[in-house]
Amino acid sequence: MKKGFYTIMSAQFFSSMADNALLVGAIELLRTTGAPGWQIPALTPMFALFYVVLAPLVGAFADAVPKGQVMFYSNSIKVVGCLLMLFGGHPLLAYAVVGLGAAAYSPAKYGILTELLPPSQLVKANGWIEGLTIASIILGVLLGGQLVGPRLAPWLLGFDLPLLDTGIDTGPEAAISVMVALYIIAALFNLKIPRTDAPLQPLTLHVVDLVRDFGQCNARLWSDKLGQISLATTTLFWGVSGNLRVIVFAWAAAALGYTTTQASSLVGVVAIGTAAGAIVASLYMRLDKATRVIPLGIGMGVLVIGLNVINNAWVAAPFLVLLGAIGGYLVVPMNALLQHRGHNLMGAGRSIAVQNFNEQACILGLGAFYTGMTRVGLTAFTAIAVFGVGVAGTMWLIKRWHERNLREHPAEVERLLAIARSDRH
Repeated sequence: MKKGFYTIMSAQFFSSMADNALLVGAIELLRTTGAPGWQIPALTPMFALFYVVLAPLVGAFADAVPKGQVMFYSNSIKVVGCLLMLFGGHPLLAYAVVGLGAAAYSPAKYGILTELLPPSQLVKANGWIEGLTIASIILGVLLGGQLVGPRLAPWLLGFDLPLLDTGIDTGPEAAISVMVALYIIAALFNLKIPRTDAPLQPLTLHVVDLVRDFGQCNARLWSDKLGQISLATTTLFWGVSGNLRVIVFAWAAAALGYTTTQASSLVGVVAIGTAAGAIVASLYMRLDKATRVIPLGIGMGVLVIGLNVINNAWVAAPFLVLLGAIGGYLVVPMNALLQHRGHNLMGAGRSIAVQNFNEQACILGLGAFYTGMTRVGLTAFTAIAVFGVGVAGTMWLIKRWHERNLREHPAEVERLLAIARSDRH
């Protein structure tokens, strides 16, 4: 791997760790301020909002500006969101601002991989960056849980700045202030990301042109016989995974009687399994064999349903590790295949923006659906059952879709697989 790859990974680690710790801090902030219960699951769709709304712009912006600069600007926006949450802004609005920064960050983060590395290293690079991202999720969720817990929160609140009243008076607020420091560290790494040789593409500020260009890119990827399958799979995976973290908090409270700090450890356990699955996939899976992992998605949906019969932490932990491992092994090769097809069909930033739009639209839709179920009084157990059935059923349909492509368009599918096969070398 080139030296710049490790700088990208370092920046991603601190930014992602702060994202996930901030989610825990925001959950606890809503709970301690007596916010209505539906606002907690609403955090996830609010974070996804700008991914969907600004998808036509962020992809084109990532292709028009050096991607290290884009990542720096994005982390600066996240800092603004944290400060808004600290000093009087509504947590849902502030979290949406952090999501704005994340929406701009993602096309640059993944797009630079296709510019910096050859296609033969994409699966390996995805395995490393997804594995590191999962590690940051684990540490971020655990860090957030501890920062709002009874041990670290009083210690943080004990800090006083001379002649300055910060207005930070609660454990969640103290935890959120730590996230500001993490985003600043990530931004400093962003400044060290090398400029690649990839040419910058002109950016038009005409909204109609941006939307038209984005729509064409989206249609191009959905019409590609391999791109559509990898896009459908990753869209569903991230749609469910994005909401599952919040659902696990609710499930742990209902099934195990866990607090926010205790439940954060179970979210971390899922991430451990995902990291393991991602690393194994990066070592053994090949780009041209990526579609073979599709049946694992059906199994993942069945396992999600099985969570409803568990009421013991010693059983839940290995079960959640297995669930995460299947997801990690599924998403890494499919994500690499999607990046490969997107890079061949359009600019790297645009292809990642299309991917983010579809995935975050799924997160937004499923999150709104789960929030609606919470508002009408349905339990976490019901939500988990609905999600599990939806995952298994949709993955079965995707599997049938790919089989139909192989049956009806064998020459085109083989040609695309041959391109992926040749790019391994």
